[in-house]
Amino acid sequence: MDNELWVILLPIVLLPVFFAMGWFAARVDMKTVLKQAKSIPAGFYKSLDALVDRNSGRAARELAEVIDQQPQSYDLNLTLGKLYRQRGENDKAINMHRALLDSPDTVNEKCARVLFELAQNYQSAGLVDRAEQIFLGLQEGDMAREARQHLLSIYQQDRDWEKAIETAQLLSHDEQTYQFEIAQFYCELAQTALFKSNLDAARYNVQKALDANKKCARANMILGDIEYKAGNFQAAADAYRAIEKQNYAYLSMVGERLYDAFDAQGKAAEGLDILIGYMKTFPQLDLTQLIYEKSLLLYGEERANQTVLELVRARPDLNGVYRLLSMSLSSLHPSWKADAEMIRNVIDRQIQKSLMYRCRNCNFKSQVFFWHCPACNKWETFTPNKTEV
Repeated sequence: MDNELWVILLPIVLLPVFFAMGWFAARVDMKTVLKQAKSIPAGFYKSLDALVDRNSGRAARELAEVIDQQPQSYDLNLTLGKLYRQRGENDKAINMHRALLDSPDTVNEKCARVLFELAQNYQSAGLVDRAEQIFLGLQEGDMAREARQHLLSIYQQDRDWEKAIETAQLLSHDEQTYQFEIAQFYCELAQTALFKSNLDAARYNVQKALDANKKCARANMILGDIEYKAGNFQAAADAYRAIEKQNYAYLSMVGERLYDAFDAQGKAAEGLDILIGYMKTFPQLDLTQLIYEKSLLLYGEERANQTVLELVRARPDLNGVYRLLSMSLSSLHPSWKADAEMIRNVIDRQIQKSLMYRCRNCNFKSQVFFWHCPACNKWETFTPNKTEV
């Protein structure tokens, strides 16, 4: 009976003990936290505050003072080096990370991380060969994917398309295949081969581009150029016309070449009809001037004017108004002619200012078309027709 009573009373007796132990543990943990918080130098918070205010110069100075107090801090040294690189102080960043690399505590994953940052410093400083060698050495570890992404950037910058293709293939996975970029790399190779009149190599690379991305309009543009240069005018026309099913917006970039391919076969009128059909189907294409010039050549001024008038009325814009004024000048009364010429010149200046190619990714604007945006380094993001900006 006594034993049974003791079993019942024991938890009740020990309850205050357990409570005291829990309270004591909580107090110890809180003291530890407070002690650690007090041990963080004030300069660290000042540096963080400067970063919030986007004052990277003051942030770097404050963080450097903290490191003077704690010179062995791996994380702080790594961060300060990155901050120097962000500010363009590449020499300081290189020295900081090289010194960290020499530390006996920088081993295994830490060593790989410092090497990765050091390679970025070299790349930022324009020492691309050094950066490439480090990135190549990181391909077998945990930093492999990040290293390959930088290698891909280097190879594109150096226009080393074979290595770019190989690296992109290594980077490809289910979520991101890089097939879009690979197709563009093959197009670069095809364009180079075509420039050197190596038509077989050009055809091979075009086919590889289409294998990577069957929607690659640029590949068919180059294929049309290859066949035209080889004298295969119907094959050239077929290649250009295939762009309609890939991305019709690029038809304006091959309009004249398509017409020339038909003209070389003695089918100039058929080629012009196709261009007019494209304009009626896709009014946003920039083909009005080309259609006017070819209509003028084939049928004379009256029919050319009528054709363009119908197209412009279907979708009026600055280019169309400029064309209509140009057509009407000769028939205007002399008292109106000078004013009409002035209006046309004003419109022309406005067109030059407001109509530009534009990158859909970063909004970079240019009077020149780029397949590879020089601002954000994205491929095929430029509008194929000039747009109002």
